[in-house]
Amino acid sequence: MEKRTSLYDQHMAAGAKMAPFAGYSMPIRYAGDQAEHLHVRSRVGLFDVSHMGEFLVRGPQAQALIHYVTSNDPSRLPVGKAQYSTLLNPQGGIVDDLIVYHLEDELFLLVVNASNVEKDWAYLNANNPMGAELEDISEATSLLALSGPDAPALLARLTDLPVDAMGYYACSKGTVAGLDNLLVCTTGYTGEKTYELMCRNAQALDLWNALFEVGRDFDLQPAGLAARDTLRLEMGYMLYGNDIDDTTTPLEAGLNWITRLKKAGHFIGADVLRKQSTLGVNRRLIGFVVEGQGIPRRGYELYETDPSAGTASLGCAGMLVGTVTSGGYGPSLKQGIGMAYVPAALAHEGQLLELDVRGRRLPVRVVSTPFITTTSVRQWFPQRTQA
Repeated sequence: MEKRTSLYDQHMAAGAKMAPFAGYSMPIRYAGDQAEHLHVRSRVGLFDVSHMGEFLVRGPQAQALIHYVTSNDPSRLPVGKAQYSTLLNPQGGIVDDLIVYHLEDELFLLVVNASNVEKDWAYLNANNPMGAELEDISEATSLLALSGPDAPALLARLTDLPVDAMGYYACSKGTVAGLDNLLVCTTGYTGEKTYELMCRNAQALDLWNALFEVGRDFDLQPAGLAARDTLRLEMGYMLYGNDIDDTTTPLEAGLNWITRLKKAGHFIGADVLRKQSTLGVNRRLIGFVVEGQGIPRRGYELYETDPSAGTASLGCAGMLVGTVTSGGYGPSLKQGIGMAYVPAALAHEGQLLELDVRGRRLPVRVVSTPFITTTSVRQWFPQRTQA
C-alpha cells in the first residue's frame, strides 16, 4: 500500500487524480495538466512534494562528508545558501541529483529524489569514514512548493521574512502563517519564482489552508506532478531515472558547472571525471524541438539525417544515434520538445536529426536549454541561461 502525505485528504477534496509515485499516492492533476502548467507560468500554483527525501548532516565532519560524496564544492556554500549537486559513484556516474542547504555552522540539509531515498541513505552511510552525524527526517517532514510570478507577493502576506529580496538558492528559517521554525527556500523545479516551504507534518494542513486563504487574491491553484514534469522539461531540468542515472556522468549531462574538478581533496569519482574532462566525452545530453507536428516520448529513437543537411555529422544517414530520455508537449511553446543523449559530434545547436514517431520520421533540431526564458531566469541568471 502506498504511503500518503499529510495533505492526502486535501488533494482528494480538491478533486485530484491520485496515482502511485515513488511509494506514495500523489496528486497527478486537478483541473488538467496544461491548465495547471500555464497557471504556474502566469500566476501561481501550489505543489505538494512531501514525498521528497530529507537528510540532516551534522557535526565537525559534515562538510567533509558532503565534499567527498558530491560533485559540487560545499566549501563555497555560506550559511543561508544552497547548491545543486550530484552524488557520485566510483565510475563517475550519478547516484542521484540533490540540493545541499547550509543551514547553520556544522549543519547541512540534503534534499534528494523521492525514488532514491533508501538508496541514497544507504550510500551516505556506506561512504562516511569521517563519521559525520546523519539523520533521516523524510517521514517527519512535509514540503510545499509555491511557484509562479505571484508567489513573492502572496508569501509576503504571511511572513516577515524578506521573501522578495531573497536571492536564488537561498534558505532561511522563520515564521510563516503563524507557524514557527519553517524553512523557506528559493529553490524549485519550474523555472518560475518558487518558495519551497519545509515544515513538520503536523504543520502542513495549517500551512496549506493559510496559503489558499491568502491565495484567493492571487487565484492560487493546486498543481499536480504532471504539470511539474512539463514545467521542468521546458526548463531543460533533468529527471533522475530518465535523463541521468548511475551510468551517466555529470559531464555527459552538461552539468560541468556543478562538477568542481579543482576542489581541494579527493572525492568519489574524481579520477574518472578528470580523465573524461581531459579527453572529452563521447556523448552529450541535448535538448531538441520538433519541426512541425509531433510529440516525442521517452524511448523514441533519433536518427542521423542526410549529412548535407546538418551542421555536423557522423557521415552515415539513417543511423540510429540516440533515444529520447524525456519528451512531451511544451504548453508554453505549443511545440514538441525533448532531451536525448547523442554522439558528441551531433550535440551542436542547429544540428538536424530525425525522430521516429511510430514509424513516421519527423525532423528535429538541437537547441540550447532552457527551451524558454522565464522572468525568473532573466533575474536570477543574468550571465547564464542554463539553470
